[in-house]
Amino acid sequence: MLELKLDRVTKRFGTKIAVDEMDFILTNGVYGLLGENGAGKTTLMRMMCALLMPDSGEISFCGEEIRRMGAEYRRILGYLPQEFGYYPDFTAERYLKHLAQLKALPPQIIPEKLDEIWELTGLKDAKRQKLKGFSGGMLRRLGIGQALLNNPLVLILDEPTSGLDPKERIRFRNIISSLGKGRIVLLSTHIVQDVEFIADEILFMKGGRLAETGTLQALMQKARGQVWECLVDEEWEKRLNARFLVSNLKYENGQVRLRIVSNEKPVPDAKACEPNLEDVYLYYAGEGRAHGSVSDGII
Repeated sequence: MLELKLDRVTKRFGTKIAVDEMDFILTNGVYGLLGENGAGKTTLMRMMCALLMPDSGEISFCGEEIRRMGAEYRRILGYLPQEFGYYPDFTAERYLKHLAQLKALPPQIIPEKLDEIWELTGLKDAKRQKLKGFSGGMLRRLGIGQALLNNPLVLILDEPTSGLDPKERIRFRNIISSLGKGRIVLLSTHIVQDVEFIADEILFMKGGRLAETGTLQALMQKARGQVWECLVDEEWEKRLNARFLVSNLKYENGQVRLRIVSNEKPVPDAKACEPNLEDVYLYYAGEGRAHGSVSDGII
């Protein structure tokens, strides 16, 4: 069993604490990392890739601190940053061959490995095309491919499906899900559905800390009784939208159906409904608090 452990990891930038005494252990499987912009997700992942050093605390892989492992850790690591660098005048084939050499792959296995990547990413027909002619989705697929070149035991993906169309996203969700069997996969994304379908465990970051962790089922259980639906006119919609966390809004025959995340019933005829991951996200991002209620006399 693999283990990537963070022990009281902290990172500051000036007076701002980006990651605040983070503690958790990742083992084999797929982990979804969710949080608002500025929550500290990218800083956390860069430290887990040894691209940033913590100001305090320790990150270890199978009992050994990763900064002491050096090149040995890089050999078992795959990383897709949100923005990854490439050479516009390189073909996709030349680019991956170049990265394979940088990752110290044995020359005799590179052709076979590249064939696997072309099959995985669906870029075989474009492998001799220059990267400056690639679409955003094609570049994203290439980025996922380069992260997998060295068959990593630790795979860290920052917005891996950004720019992909729905069909490509589904394809890569399935690929990422299958990758979790023999390695540690950490996936950060703003596309909540990607995490909902494939993550074995979900990590919510807020203000540099872990606000909550657990399986999707466990997190939804905690949010039960906090999600409501109601049908109101447009004037009430404006009032409710100003006071509550609204996860969905739909116009129906001159009225508005609202889905609201609140620890109190927002209006007398609101009905409790089963939460989904988007509701859970809002619940933890907003601390599950209602901003006002009918009984407060605010609305």
